[in-house]
Amino acid sequence: MEILLAFISGAVVGAVAHFALPHRATRGVAVGPIIGAVVGGGIWMLLTWLGLTPDNPLLWVAAIAVPAVITLPALAVLSRTRLAHDQRERERLRIA
Repeated sequence: MEILLAFISGAVVGAVAHFALPHRATRGVAVGPIIGAVVGGGIWMLLTWLGLTPDNPLLWVAAIAVPAVITLPALAVLSRTRLAHDQRERERLRIA
């Protein structure tokens, strides 16, 4: 049941990352929270399979830190990719 806290904390980290990074109009508002939630739940699941219990603080720290480490660069790459794609499309369509 504690895995829900990992999903929620990952989603919160993703939401904060979405609003903290520039070019938020180039990506959907749910992309950051979804990435964060999936990574948070995934790392929780992986670490519990490796034998960590909810009593171990490493599990809790990883459920918050790993989504931040993954989500921030992922959103930055998505934004850069979208901006480059939009620029190529404007050039292809000869739009100012």
